[in-house]
Amino acid sequence: MTTLQSVPALGTHPASGSLPSRAETREQLSKATYDLLVIGGGILGISTAWHAAQSGLRVALVDAGDFAGATSSASSKLLHGGLRYLQTGAVKLVAENHFERRAVSRQVAPHLANPLTFYLPVYKGGPHGAAKLGAGVFAYSALSAFGDGVGHVISPARAQRDVPELRTDNLKAVAVYGDDQMNDARMALMTVRAAVDAGAVVLNHAAVTGLRFTRGRVTGAELQDRQDGTEFGVDARLVLNATGPWVDHLRKLEDPNAAPSIRLSKGAHLVLKRTRPWKAALATPIDKYRITFALPWEDMLLLGTTDEEYEGDPADVAVTEKDTAQILDEAAFSVRDQQLSRDLITYSFAGLRVLPGGPGSTSKAKRETVVTEGRGGMLSVAGGKWTTFRHIGRTVMNKLAELPGHPLAEDMEPMARLPKKVPLPGIANPNAVAHRLLVDGGTPGPRMSADTARHLATHYGSLSFDIARLANEDPALAERIHPDAPEIWAQVAYARDREWAETADDVLRRRTTLTIRGLATDDVRAKVEDILADGR
Repeated sequence: MTTLQSVPALGTHPASGSLPSRAETREQLSKATYDLLVIGGGILGISTAWHAAQSGLRVALVDAGDFAGATSSASSKLLHGGLRYLQTGAVKLVAENHFERRAVSRQVAPHLANPLTFYLPVYKGGPHGAAKLGAGVFAYSALSAFGDGVGHVISPARAQRDVPELRTDNLKAVAVYGDDQMNDARMALMTVRAAVDAGAVVLNHAAVTGLRFTRGRVTGAELQDRQDGTEFGVDARLVLNATGPWVDHLRKLEDPNAAPSIRLSKGAHLVLKRTRPWKAALATPIDKYRITFALPWEDMLLLGTTDEEYEGDPADVAVTEKDTAQILDEAAFSVRDQQLSRDLITYSFAGLRVLPGGPGSTSKAKRETVVTEGRGGMLSVAGGKWTTFRHIGRTVMNKLAELPGHPLAEDMEPMARLPKKVPLPGIANPNAVAHRLLVDGGTPGPRMSADTARHLATHYGSLSFDIARLANEDPALAERIHPDAPEIWAQVAYARDREWAETADDVLRRRTTLTIRGLATDDVRAKVEDILADGR
């Protein structure tokens, strides 16, 4: 492992094609008048900025924290049709979700999404019978045109071969269906990159301190750079509030009397080391409406999620002892005890679902997107789900185009003229990328290990070759960040120069998997901070 003394030499020279400095970006934001200012760098805001920039609009995007720094990197990491929605008769919704899921995983980001087989165990005395679940997974697969195979039922013995930690006591049968999985933070970052490639100007760690008004209309925002305290402003014809759990906070800056428009539901997850390999995921019914997941993810096991109303400060959301106990207890319905030892937990995280305001249980609330216009003309968008992030971006753009008074450019290209399946940067066959990284490795630098090549290929696609070049030019950058993780130091330099990483958490939690693996040690964190400082 790289010694601490050698770290200042790592990646001290920013890569060619590096991003503009924060000062340069602030100046660019301050001097222009934008067609659209998007406040909020979660996937809703990012997707809207991407689609708006594709439409030829002048777009700015800011976030008080990191891109995907809150809810958008705290999901269950799934692109899915929503099997449970079939119970409510939402057949059209499931079909639409499947269309978006398959578009992302097959055409938009095949380098960032992976097909995943799900096993739905049917236990004696459980909330659903084998016949009902068998029919359900068949209908589910039919709504995706059987693109992931035909939903069917298999024996417990067959399922246990793929999931060795499956609990078989009182297990009657196992229903099978297919969905997709991703690293949500990486998917969001690639979408930011796509927005910038289309012309958007973006800045993270820039907090809104107030709104700008012209004759009662919201026409921009006052901001403060959280990295150095610099204050600046952005002018825009239209402002979009896409701040997720904070959407009502920003609405009150527009109108102090604005009534609450949303409610929040907390979803907590645990990440554990795996005791044995898993070839499929478990989706276990807890009651009539809820399912708990046990998902093989990033060589770990992801458990969750909870669903309970949350009324506190969104910034304070965290996993409690009650959440941990609930997740482990619910996982124990279908997972053996040895895989659920607390000693195996490496990380836990919680996010907030944004739901439309109203009565009833949050677990039964629709995951729909709501767009509202405030008294000062600011649009607020909230809700929705990761799977449909492209559709939500298009929907918001269509609403912007239809606004009375045409606050956006009059010659705006309608979304209908744009390709509907524009790929994200780095699109490539990850197997081919990994093979080439291994074949090309060692010339002139050190040979790349197979797990590192696979990790790069499935998190960066063809952009992996840029990271490999950094490693070849500086052998110290080819070394692993931690012996137990596939990431190498070149990824840290790349995150700094090409992916807007400003803090150690930006790198360790969202641009790599070190934090979720429980490997973000003080030593690793100090070295990352040194590399980030060297580029400034």
